[in-house]
Amino acid sequence: MKTKSILIFLLLTTIFAGGTNAQLYFSKEPLAHTFSIVARDPETGEMGVAVQSHWFSVGSLVTWGEAGVGVVATQSFVNPSFGPRGLALLKNGLTAKQAVDMLIANDEGRDLRQLAILDSKGNVAAYTGKNCIPPAGDIQGDNFSCQANLMLNDKVWPAMAKAFEDSKGQPLAERLIAALEAGQSVGGDIRGKQSAAILVVRGKSTGKIWEDRLIDLRVEDSNHPISELKRLLKVHRAYDHMNAGDLAVEHNDMKLAMKEYSTAEEMFPDNAEMKFWHAVTLTNTGKLDEALPIFKKVFAMDKNWAILTPRLIKIGQLKTDETGLKKILAQQ
Repeated sequence: MKTKSILIFLLLTTIFAGGTNAQLYFSKEPLAHTFSIVARDPETGEMGVAVQSHWFSVGSLVTWGEAGVGVVATQSFVNPSFGPRGLALLKNGLTAKQAVDMLIANDEGRDLRQLAILDSKGNVAAYTGKNCIPPAGDIQGDNFSCQANLMLNDKVWPAMAKAFEDSKGQPLAERLIAALEAGQSVGGDIRGKQSAAILVVRGKSTGKIWEDRLIDLRVEDSNHPISELKRLLKVHRAYDHMNAGDLAVEHNDMKLAMKEYSTAEEMFPDNAEMKFWHAVTLTNTGKLDEALPIFKKVFAMDKNWAILTPRLIKIGQLKTDETGLKKILAQQ
């Protein structure tokens, strides 16, 4: 225990010594007045953070997370360093509250900050500076915290909390977006809407960042950022099925590949690529006659798919003979 305490002390010394500029308030710091939620799914262990603001590219400033560690939302007069520094503190054994307290105590701009941190055990802590533009506040519950500033009214963060709690049983990402929708429905940012973001990471790290970051979506500039974020999440889910289909092809499991591609196509019936790989999989499983009408629809959408088709035969991704290829290309 003594050794661990020494390590934490050394870490804090490294974080705060020589980095004084990150602890001070400067007028050049970004103004991400916004509403956000940090949360954890106790069933899967997944952790996430979602945000919306009338500010360009809010996700590049506010949302931070690391699998097996936690998530952070830093907003109002943003101190972006709270993101990586907060995660570093969690990684080295501090609780969410200890991390929040440490960051705020060493920040001369604390009165203008709003910060929320959730750790991998579901502990949450938040801080709202006394000079955040009102209405401003935060609310915590089981495995989540909602926070907001510069809102139209003080109903925003309670509405977010209720929506999150009422959506139990849904995947974490959908619950986060439901919270954003609820916050917007009662007034949201007094200035309006512009950007939104969602980040979801695994509860336990695999050591592979590209696998640990489950969802990372941003809407940088839109009149309807939450609606667009919700649409992108649906696209993301569909392409999860496409990726699963690709993996099944790699393992020569064409039955599973066809199931995954079909599921993706059902979610987005007007997507040419999803239809194309569905047709390819049908062909590869000996169902060319079923594939032909699908190829016809795809080629009608974009003739470049017909140019691509013969190239797949050369590398073994489309398994048909010359007669079969002619039948496919005749669908143009």
